[in-house]
Amino acid sequence: MIARVIVDVPSRATDRPFDYAIPGAMAGWVEVGSRVGVPFGGRVLQGFVVGIAPFAEVDARKLKPIAELLDHLPPLSPDLVELAQWIADKYCCPLTTALQAMIPSALKGKADSVVTLSEDAAAEPDGLFGPEEEPWLRYLRQQGGEVRLALLQERFPEAAASVKAAIGRGMLEERVSIRDRLSVRKVLTVFPPEDADAVRAELANASARAAKQREAAQYMLEHAEPIPLAALAQALATTTGTIRGAEAKGWLAIRETEQRRDPYAGRGFGKTAPLRLTDGQQAVYDELAEALDDGASRVFLLHGVTGSGKTEVYLQAIERCLNEERQAIVLVPEIALTPQMVERFKGRFGDAVAVLHSRLSSGERYDEWRKIREGRAQVAVGARSAVFAPFKRIGLIIIDEEHESSYKQEESPKYHARDVAVRRAAQHGAVVVLGSATPSLESFVAASASRVGQEAPGEGAAPRRGAALLPMPDRVAGRPLPKVHVVDMRDELKDGNRSMFSRQLHEGLRQRLERGEQSVLLLNRRGYSTFVMCRSCGYTAQCPHCDISLTFHQKSRALRCHYCGHAEQEPKACPSCESEHIRFFGTGTQRVEEELAKLFPGIRVIRMDVDTTTEKGSHEKWLTQFGNREADVLLGTQMVAKGLDFPYVTLVGVIAADTSLHLPDFRAAEKTFQLLTQVAGRAGRHELPGEVIVQTYNPEHYAIVSARHHDYASFVREELKHRRFMAYPPFCRLILVTLSHEQLALVIGEGEKLARALRDLARAAGIQSSDEGDGSRFMDVLGPVASPIPRMKDRYRFQCMLKYRGNVGAADLLQQAIAHLAGANGQQPVTMSVDVDPQMIL
Repeated sequence: MIARVIVDVPSRATDRPFDYAIPGAMAGWVEVGSRVGVPFGGRVLQGFVVGIAPFAEVDARKLKPIAELLDHLPPLSPDLVELAQWIADKYCCPLTTALQAMIPSALKGKADSVVTLSEDAAAEPDGLFGPEEEPWLRYLRQQGGEVRLALLQERFPEAAASVKAAIGRGMLEERVSIRDRLSVRKVLTVFPPEDADAVRAELANASARAAKQREAAQYMLEHAEPIPLAALAQALATTTGTIRGAEAKGWLAIRETEQRRDPYAGRGFGKTAPLRLTDGQQAVYDELAEALDDGASRVFLLHGVTGSGKTEVYLQAIERCLNEERQAIVLVPEIALTPQMVERFKGRFGDAVAVLHSRLSSGERYDEWRKIREGRAQVAVGARSAVFAPFKRIGLIIIDEEHESSYKQEESPKYHARDVAVRRAAQHGAVVVLGSATPSLESFVAASASRVGQEAPGEGAAPRRGAALLPMPDRVAGRPLPKVHVVDMRDELKDGNRSMFSRQLHEGLRQRLERGEQSVLLLNRRGYSTFVMCRSCGYTAQCPHCDISLTFHQKSRALRCHYCGHAEQEPKACPSCESEHIRFFGTGTQRVEEELAKLFPGIRVIRMDVDTTTEKGSHEKWLTQFGNREADVLLGTQMVAKGLDFPYVTLVGVIAADTSLHLPDFRAAEKTFQLLTQVAGRAGRHELPGEVIVQTYNPEHYAIVSARHHDYASFVREELKHRRFMAYPPFCRLILVTLSHEQLALVIGEGEKLARALRDLARAAGIQSSDEGDGSRFMDVLGPVASPIPRMKDRYRFQCMLKYRGNVGAADLLQQAIAHLAGANGQQPVTMSVDVDPQMIL
């Protein structure tokens, strides 16, 4: 039998299956989705089996055999392999990159050299290689005659010549294998004796000198549960050697067992029961229940205002799915995957829930993934990559806050979890629920068109057909949406208020402090000051590796680049003119925190941004403290805008609503409206009424006006006018190609070649540009032009944009154009990044 293997080399030149012979010993084990080690180009590399065939397309005698099988159970099922091929085709990435995205990082193995004693050497006495070589040889024998070469080099650096000589003489054999980055954690565990009565009889006559050993044995007789060896030694205030002595006498047993890395071990989750649904919730649930019972793939867009009870609908739909013996996946934006969110699912479904997100360690993520694969979990809750959870019978996929741009991966493979979820649901006959208070325009337009029996504009935007719009316009228990006040900061400046807080926000904070209520403040900009400038000569501190200004961080007194990580000390004088008039301009979360302490002495502030949530558990720690009312104000970036539900939060303040409004991105207004609406929804979610104060220099902008009135429909109408006029999604599709290299001239030249090749291919295929036809089917090639950030990490960046409508096969044309630019070795002279349906244009 022949295995078709995709080798782990993320290159277009090797992006195809290679045939390998399946050794007889592996015949019953290798299957589609298996991870294998194969010889490739003089080394052993990891690969994935994507097909099994009875015959090879070349002479079978020339085929190399698979070197090793890395897992007894394939980490990928055939449907995931099929999904990976779809991702590779749709998002123009190598297949191995798509396959790698589906497995935990623990399984992304690398080649490792292992040395073993040959049969002749193993049978000889220790002095085979001479007395000076005995230390490393003795160590090798102690390890069972096999050890990693890197470990041998580390422990015996002086023995390099003799080890090499032994390999050359055939006394040592070197082979290459694939080693995983992590493995199952094993611990020594103490078990009670099999014959308890016999041990009791022995203990009665045991010597007094074995008192501690007898105590250990007695403990195990009284406690039937196994206990880790180290824990037992600590409990009895003795040594592990003493307990091993008791094992030698047969009084207890010690065996190696797996210890699962449970990120929520020791945490108690109170069991919750389903709540009575409101009329609006019940209508939505009934639609979902009918679709689940039908067993056919359907897509629903659940448009519910903040506080409308979407989560309870999710929970009850999942319960129905589980009752039908199918599994559910719940995707939540990374920053919204708060301890509160986890608690809701764990409280309802207990240990049947596996949680997958980046704040877990690699080992914890690996064990949660194994929990799913082994059938011990029926619900997966996680961020973007949880869409690949290895379930066998998926019945429901929920994407909460479906508008979030974080569902689009920014490195290869640049997939959108929403599109992948719809595709995976089609494989399993599952239901997809896209939930949001502010749906993306692409999803909303597609669902609205489907409602009236039309096809959404543009080719392939998800969901295209079959999406049903499910509205939930009211909050639970008839609670009102919070009143939103918009403050024009230009008027504040005219009236002499130069503070970052308007008088209305200052008064609102003072009132909450007096009443013992809590406030949330949003500023989507971390650091202290956004740029540092000399007032004498105009010098601005820039990153030496990127065309971007440095941000000042007060705590470390350092200037940092938020793109490449470069850091330098705070300047005491201008590096250009040596003036001392260096000033810090702009406002970040650190500066707001400092200003709050000045204005309200004794105020308790929790700041949440990337700088304060890097440590493991810090996210949970801050939110727990705020939930316990140990702070008056929760200040942060967009991570405070989503997934939070605190009963005493009655004020939400937006320090600067304009930060994202003027970005060079056609979605800037949409993202601003979504962020304002989401953060406003944190106020007044329970009995106490809420209030929102938005500070802006553009109070007349339609995004801010619509957010003020909680009017999604009016925002959509106005935004669609602009999108239609400029031919942007959802009225067309985009593919962004970013070229980068250390040499500017090379980037420009290759960009021009790419654009020319694309235009020639489009013309040959009979595809017109937007100004030539009736606009129903076209493809425009824009650029190349410098990217909005033209240099990053010492690499110049240019971009080409494909804007198209209709079935033009744009991805195929792009692949052909890129192939034309490849050199003789199949490699591109510059780095090219392809982003299909980009969410970020920077």
